[in-house]
Amino acid sequence: MPASDPVHIYTDGACSGNPGPGGYGVVLIYKTVRKEMKRGFLRTTNNRMELRAVIAGLEELKRPCHARVYSDSQYVVNAMTKGWAKGWKRRGWRKTDGSPRLNADLFEQLLDLCDQHAVVFEWVRGHAGHAENERCDALAVAAREGPLLEDDGWRD
Repeated sequence: MPASDPVHIYTDGACSGNPGPGGYGVVLIYKTVRKEMKRGFLRTTNNRMELRAVIAGLEELKRPCHARVYSDSQYVVNAMTKGWAKGWKRRGWRKTDGSPRLNADLFEQLLDLCDQHAVVFEWVRGHAGHAENERCDALAVAAREGPLLEDDGWRD
């Protein structure tokens, strides 16, 4: 049974070019405990960084939890709150024309994590002065511009 107090997970992704170097930033807050994370990638997309940020935040949870995820990505929030991702999975990660659905690998991970936790997604307007979203953006940009960029596994 998840703990009753929610873990607040603020996330953001950044990409210079799309595709291009990218990074994500995450701020986790549970009661008085705060943790910040960032990670950078050599060649990726903005949507992948937004997804990776949420995944990284949820992966930090050590036991089943109530989690409230805040993201400025309508792509991520709508896919999860409107059931799009579950529908995409049911259809084998294929679009109606039979072509592959983008970011299926990351949505698969995110859906698995959401099965382990009680997750609520909330959209926040980006670059609108929300303190935690601004911090996540700064972390994501710093990660994107850092010297240790990893391979995201994304291919054109």
